[in-house]
Amino acid sequence: MNVRIAALPLALMSAAIALPVAAQQAPAPAAAPAAAPAPTTPPKLIVAISVDQFSADLFAQYRNRFTGGFARLLQGVVFPSGYQSHAATETCPGHSTILTGMRPAHTGIIANTWVDQKAGRADKLVYCAEDERVPGSTHDDYTASDLHLKVPTLGEMMKAANPATRVVSVAGKDRAAIMMGGHKVDELWFWNGKTFASYADRKAPPTVVRAQTAVADLIAKPQGPLPLPNWCAAIARPVQAGALTLGTGRFERAAGDAKGFRASPAIDTAVLGMAYGLAKDMKLGTGAAPDLLIVGLSATDYVGHSYGTQGSEMCIQMNELDLALETFFDALDGLGVDYEVALTADHGAHDLTERQVQHAMPMETRLDAGFSPKKVGAEIAKDLGIAGPVLIAAESDVYVANDVPAAKRARVIAEAVRRYTAMPQIAAALTREQIAATPMPKGSPENWTLLERARASFDAERSGDILLLTKPRVTPIPVPGPGYVETHGSPWDYDRRVPILFWRKGIAPFEQPLSVETVDIVPTLAATIGLPVSGLDGRCLDLDATAASTCPR
Repeated sequence: MNVRIAALPLALMSAAIALPVAAQQAPAPAAAPAAAPAPTTPPKLIVAISVDQFSADLFAQYRNRFTGGFARLLQGVVFPSGYQSHAATETCPGHSTILTGMRPAHTGIIANTWVDQKAGRADKLVYCAEDERVPGSTHDDYTASDLHLKVPTLGEMMKAANPATRVVSVAGKDRAAIMMGGHKVDELWFWNGKTFASYADRKAPPTVVRAQTAVADLIAKPQGPLPLPNWCAAIARPVQAGALTLGTGRFERAAGDAKGFRASPAIDTAVLGMAYGLAKDMKLGTGAAPDLLIVGLSATDYVGHSYGTQGSEMCIQMNELDLALETFFDALDGLGVDYEVALTADHGAHDLTERQVQHAMPMETRLDAGFSPKKVGAEIAKDLGIAGPVLIAAESDVYVANDVPAAKRARVIAEAVRRYTAMPQIAAALTREQIAATPMPKGSPENWTLLERARASFDAERSGDILLLTKPRVTPIPVPGPGYVETHGSPWDYDRRVPILFWRKGIAPFEQPLSVETVDIVPTLAATIGLPVSGLDGRCLDLDATAASTCPR
C-alpha cells in the first residue's frame, strides 16, 4: 500500500495557501481517462515543471510505482529518453536550456560557477545567478540576478508577442527560478536557505507571505519519520559511505533544521502549494493571453546529493513527489483552467560509489585527490619556474591564471593537458581551441563525441582554457560527507538523460523512446499556443498521435 506524506506539510499548505489536502491513503493506480475530444484550441496556461536530478534512470525505476501526478502525465506524450545533451550536466546550465530552447553555448550558462579573473574577489569565482557587481557581494553571499543569462526565455517570447501574458516562476533554488523565468517575470520566488525570497525590490504578495510564515512554523517544529511504502522496504538497506551510514533514513528532522527541510519532500510540497496559490490569486489562465506558470522542484536533487539515488530516502521522495503532484494537478483542475503541462529535469545522476560497488558495479570509484588543479598547478609552476598559482579551477573548467607570463601560457596548458591525460580516471583534457574549432553538434545526442558535448557547453567569454572530463563511473567527490555523497556534471548519459513529459486534458497518449532534447521543449510549447519562434537550437516535437501535427508545417 502506498502511504502519503505525514499530514503536517499538506495541511500546512492547505491552511496557508488554500491547496486542498487529499486523503491520507493513496488511491488505486489511476485508470485511463474516458475518451475526450482532442484539444483544438490553444491552452490558456502552460505549466512548466523541472524536477531537479530526476534522471531517466530514476523515472524508469519508479514509473510502475506511480499512482498520482506522474500517472496522469504517463497518460500524455512521453519521451523517456530526453537529453540535456551538453557536457556540463549541472543545475544552472540544465535549467537554462529548458525554457530557452538554447544550449549552454548560447545561453552563456556554462556551469553553476565559473572563473572571472576580473572579479574583485579573492577566489575569482562567479555564481551563475548572482550580480557580482553589487558592492560586498561574494560567491556565497550574493544578490540573486538574471544578469548572466544571454538569451530570452519562453515567458519573454510570450510577453513580446502579447504583453498581457503573465509569467510566474517559483522554485526551491534561485538558479532554477531565474534560468527558467528569465528577465521579465511578474512573480519570481525561491528558497534561499531560510525563507522564500526574491529580488530585493520585490514585495511579497499575500500567498508568499502566508507560505513564508507557514514554512517557518513547520521548520520550528521537529519532524518525525515519514511513512515507508511497503515497496520501499526491499531497498531500505544501510550502506557505509565514509563516516556516514545511509539508506534507511525517513527524513526525521530536529526543530529548527532548515537544511533538513530543504533536503526532504516537504520543500516540494511548499513550492507546489505556493505555485498553486499564486495561480489562483492571479487568476492565471483566465485572461486574453496565455500565461506561464514555472515550477522548480529541488528536493530530489538535495536528497540525491545527501543520500544517493537508491535506498529508503529516494524511494520515499519519489512516492511523496508523485502524490504532491497529484494534489497540485487536482487543485489546478479545480480552477477550471485549460492548462498544458511539460515536465522534465535539469540533469540526471547515478548512485553513490559505495552502494554501486555492492550493486554489481565493482569498477565504480571516487576521484583521486591528485586530480586537484591546485595541486597539479603547483607542480607545473615549480617545474617551469613560475611564481604563484598557474591554474584556477571551477567545476570542470580550468583557467590559466592571468599572472602567468604570456610567453609561458602555451607551455602551462600543454603541460596540464599532458599530466591530466596520463591520469587513469580522466577521459579527456580538452583545450578551448579544440572545443571552439568543433562545429555545433547535430543529430542524435547519444551519438555525439565528447568534443561535441563539450562544444554544446562552450562559451568563449566564460569557459576555461581546459575542460576536464572524467571517465564513466568516477564520482568527482573524493571523500563523501554530510549532504554530499553523490553528484552529477559528467558528459555521460546517466547524467545527460532525463524524461520529457507533456500532458493536457484530452490529449491522445503515445510514447516515443527515441532521443529528443530539452531544447525541444520551447518550440514544442510555442507551437501549441501559436507563437512563432525561430533561431533556436531545438525543434518542435509533434504531440498529435495521428497523421495531423501540432508543429508548424
